[in-house]
Amino acid sequence: MTILVTGATGNVGRLVVDELVRAGTERSVLPIRALTVNPVRAALPDGVEVAKGFVGRPESLDGVFDGVDVLYLAPVPAVAGAVAQLARDAGVRRIVTLTGGEGSDWHGIEADVERSGLACTHLEPGEFMSNALIWAEQIRTTGEVRGAYPTAATAPIALEDIAAVAARALLDDAHAGRTYELTGPESLSHPDIVREIGRALGREVPFREVSREEAETLLKRSMGEYAGWYLDGRASMIGRPQQVTRTVEDVLGRPATTFAQWAHAHVDEFR
Repeated sequence: MTILVTGATGNVGRLVVDELVRAGTERSVLPIRALTVNPVRAALPDGVEVAKGFVGRPESLDGVFDGVDVLYLAPVPAVAGAVAQLARDAGVRRIVTLTGGEGSDWHGIEADVERSGLACTHLEPGEFMSNALIWAEQIRTTGEVRGAYPTAATAPIALEDIAAVAARALLDDAHAGRTYELTGPESLSHPDIVREIGRALGREVPFREVSREEAETLLKRSMGEYAGWYLDGRASMIGRPQQVTRTVEDVLGRPATTFAQWAHAHVDEFR
């Protein structure tokens, strides 16, 4: 039987493949199949079976689930239920989903997938640490970050930690039936995050509060139409900082990655 990773060249899916490959060097694991729209360009690791298709187009998935035991389902809310049904009908036994917390655009994936009757593990990560890259151009060109809602705080998580938890859930039936809220180890405001980026760069990077309108204009350069949606989310966090969970540490047996560690690992992207 096989583990299928959909969205295998996406931000999280690619890291899930890497985690499973690493696990395979340490112990005997199920074969890995990776779903991608372009197998040639995917450049996936040796030993990974590559299948062509897109989870967002269920009609492209003919034969993809054959022999699959466990499925990592990338978040495409519009088709999650239909894909889960296809997986069940093909003999898949268990699904690990990447979703979002209650109230998010992705939370409905959970109920849609559960209607298939398959055993599920749901991963609900908060803000990604990599979202800080929306400021990379500002930092490179102006040496500062201008933004709105400086008191809003989240507990951002490293993509690598999400992928590591996903791999554990794929490899161990004990995680079936669980929903994991995933955060980093600290609740941080944007000024806190920018300060850590500055420390990684070895210089001060000021955060300057600007109007919502100016902040949205700046963010559109990197986020396009999602800039307003992102700022709405920040506004909703004012006075309601995201609470830190210990789930990453509990599942992995090691501390979650700090933002300072992430910033040092990605410092070249801000130079």
